[in-house]
Amino acid sequence: MKKPVPPLFLLFILFITLLVDSIVADPRYHRVELRCKTTLEHNTTIFVPNYIATMDILANKIRTSGFGVANVGTGPDGVYGLSQCYGDLSSLDCTLCYSQARILSPKCYPYNGGSTYLDGCFLRYENYSFFQEFTGPGDKSVCGNTSRKGPEFKNSASKAVLDAAAAAPEKGGYSKSVVRVTGSKNESVYVLANCWRTLNITSCRACLDKASASMMGCLPLSEGRALYTGCFMRYSDTNFLNEEQSSGQSTASKVAIVAGILSSVAALIIGVAIGVHIRKQRRIQKKRRGTNDVVKMAKMLHDSSLNFKYSTLEKATGSFDDSNKLGQGGFGTVYKGVLPDGREVAVKRLFFNNRHRAADFYNEVNMISTLEHKNLVRLLGCSCSGPESLLVYEILPNTSLDRFLFDPSRGKALNWERRYEIIKGTAEGLVYLHENPNVRIIHRDIKASNILLDSKLRAKIADFGLARSFQEDKSHISTAIAGTLGYMAPEYLAHGQLTEKADVYSFGVLLLEIVTGMQNNRNQTSEYSDSLVAAAWKHFQLGTVENLLDPNLMLHSYNHNNSIEEILWVVHVGFLCIQEEPSLRPSMSKALQMLLKKEEPLSAPTNPPFMDVRTMEFSDTCKEQYHLLSTSSIATVSHSSFNPR
Repeated sequence: MKKPVPPLFLLFILFITLLVDSIVADPRYHRVELRCKTTLEHNTTIFVPNYIATMDILANKIRTSGFGVANVGTGPDGVYGLSQCYGDLSSLDCTLCYSQARILSPKCYPYNGGSTYLDGCFLRYENYSFFQEFTGPGDKSVCGNTSRKGPEFKNSASKAVLDAAAAAPEKGGYSKSVVRVTGSKNESVYVLANCWRTLNITSCRACLDKASASMMGCLPLSEGRALYTGCFMRYSDTNFLNEEQSSGQSTASKVAIVAGILSSVAALIIGVAIGVHIRKQRRIQKKRRGTNDVVKMAKMLHDSSLNFKYSTLEKATGSFDDSNKLGQGGFGTVYKGVLPDGREVAVKRLFFNNRHRAADFYNEVNMISTLEHKNLVRLLGCSCSGPESLLVYEILPNTSLDRFLFDPSRGKALNWERRYEIIKGTAEGLVYLHENPNVRIIHRDIKASNILLDSKLRAKIADFGLARSFQEDKSHISTAIAGTLGYMAPEYLAHGQLTEKADVYSFGVLLLEIVTGMQNNRNQTSEYSDSLVAAAWKHFQLGTVENLLDPNLMLHSYNHNNSIEEILWVVHVGFLCIQEEPSLRPSMSKALQMLLKKEEPLSAPTNPPFMDVRTMEFSDTCKEQYHLLSTSSIATVSHSSFNPR
């Protein structure tokens, strides 16, 4: 009988294999296009969990076969998903490409469908089964490099494109072609053609025929792509193809590669072994005390003023009637409610159910409810004994900052003086969260929709401390990556490095939004238009920031110069907060000090990290870290925080 192979050894071998494969691979994570539907999802409470579950299923299938389809749910909120890597990608690069596509896909939310085209893979989701579709209204070609080539290149490229399109249907839907340019010794044309595996030969051929004809319209330009419903094609004068390893490669060279990796991997394997052992012991201990936790939890909830019966809150909101809906975020929907004693409250209906860890959830609510500050929304309690998890907050009459800031009409209520007070209030609230002596809290999702306004339009931070996981050190709370694209610090988005500087980064983006009245992560009217951060940075460097100011600031002539000077100061502080390197960003207390004491000179900020809004790629110093991510470490990142907290 064969001795079973230890699981840790299998993990080791798998890791080595992936690394060896990736040495000769050319990763292609460049975003070509994100194409979103225009129909809104039907019911967020149902749609979001279905979306997340579909993406998780696809992630598992991509890791094993480079392709996957999935379906979770039915009806208008059901989610169907398809993802596929192109035929020349290695297993590791395929996984990383899907991870990048999964980051971009939630930018289509709250619409119920979207397609993400990258140079190495494709991801699509809809609320219906689209797996047999091969043409659609969005099909088109995208011409790349604007350098024009000669007639020899055009003729050779046409041949290479037609060859690849003709061969792919007979080769399982994938083919690549390399043709030497006529009369040239060192120039060739490189072509890739790929159909989705759900298509039969006839459909694949029909898709590639249309795609190739469209893409050849880019000639004589040196590069072109065809983005079709059922297939993808690309040609280029640059060799972007990942070559297959020769079967004759010497065993010695393979061993040399593995030997070079072994020493650097050894520490990782030991760390994994220790981590597995620790997690196993914790699971045993948790199981032993599970029964006692249930009993203690029941007594705690029964005796506590923080406990609300589910039936009471359901009745208070009219069974969560749409007429009482105040707003909707990434983590839940908020409803206005009236309690039996006449108090008006805001009830947040979370997208997840916490009954399986009710004790931790209740303890968190108990802890957060003890925090009191004039710039924090007060958490009144919770309900986690019913079919859903609910949070109860004080209600604020003017809802959230985004309702004013990004509305040309309501924005008139926010002149510069009021906006400056909102900025100071938000900063003071964050300083309190970061420097509280009892528990240090990192918000992770500072943005305009999480800044609520009271009757006098004063700022109060909402959604702080919501459903985070405890660590051994109770002074620092953190959990899996969650947040909103456009506001997330690069080191946090890239590899989960969470410090207070992540909030500082988000605060800096918020400052730019408050000054300009524009949203950083809005859908751009043009695929190649700048994000707010990129546009503001250009104006900052040119000394023309005034061109971006919100007209609703209402800068009167008698105080125009003073106000402009103050606004430019705030913009300068904002760019100091969104510097790429976390160590260069000020702490929140320092940022507040800079906002209040304008006589001290400010240092010159370094570049912000996100400059290419077509791809949302990091600048050079972040790319290396970003490309080392695995699906599991970034799968919970979303456009409006799909990951429940």
